[in-house]
Amino acid sequence: MNPPPEARPQEVLLFTLERQRYGLPVQDVRELVRAARLTHLPRAPDVVEGLLNLRGELLPVLDLRRRFRHPARPLSPMDHFIIATNGLRPVALRVDRAEGLRVIASDEWDASPRELPGVGYVAGAAKLPDGLVLVHDLRSFLSEAEALQLDVALGARPETA
Repeated sequence: MNPPPEARPQEVLLFTLERQRYGLPVQDVRELVRAARLTHLPRAPDVVEGLLNLRGELLPVLDLRRRFRHPARPLSPMDHFIIATNGLRPVALRVDRAEGLRVIASDEWDASPRELPGVGYVAGAAKLPDGLVLVHDLRSFLSEAEALQLDVALGARPETA
């Protein structure tokens, strides 16, 4: 019998947003790219910052600042985009900086934060020597209504910002 996921070491990509550290399970991450100009996506949910054309693939950029209640700020050439999958949908996440990969040992992992109200998109927390890192579950990042609204918006032709 396999141990539960939180009992096994997990590799996560650590990133910063407004001087706070977060993480994503590495199996959800496809690649990292430097920030680039976004295109406005009409009728997209508020949590979608825009649309990124990555080598011909159009990716919705999820607005982590809005979701995590950080102040909005203009796109900077120093920002990174994490190209990841939200279930079956490829997405981009704008972050201040990608820090790198880290293996989270079973004794560093705490799954209890996902039980707290208002953090439905948190898979757990990594208790690292230099602080706590919330690890996010992109499959639950968009509500069902937001996902449907995004599907509708992606079916429409985007306007250039």
